[in-house]
Amino acid sequence: MNIKSFLIFGTILATPVSCLAEEFSISFEWGDIKKCTTGYPNKVSNPIFTLNNVPKGTKFIKFKMKDKNAPSFNHGGGKIEYFGENVIEPGAFIYKSPCPPSGTHTYEWTVTAQSKKSGGKLAVAKARKEYP
Repeated sequence: MNIKSFLIFGTILATPVSCLAEEFSISFEWGDIKKCTTGYPNKVSNPIFTLNNVPKGTKFIKFKMKDKNAPSFNHGGGKIEYFGENVIEPGAFIYKSPCPPSGTHTYEWTVTAQSKKSGGKLAVAKARKEYP
């Protein structure tokens, strides 16, 4: 192997995997949920999620929402079986809606791609938005 080949090969080995493949990411829209600003959330269907670059081998996707302004409140989430779809429509699971008691809060969804129902974490993606 000459020095040029050695340098090219070394550069390829040193390239982070994240540069070679796009990362798992999500976005969401609140959709048509009942407006809530009382601090007492409603039980509602999930938002519309758009999934990008779901890892190969994903069999289940777990969703969890957190109020960044009140992180101890459990809004819940859900877990669904994954069949290759890029959009998760409302009705896949029920959770406690965003419902800040005053002003605007920031809510963050954490979505975990899993190889099996009880774990096997493959990747995690997060997205946040303000409400209302």
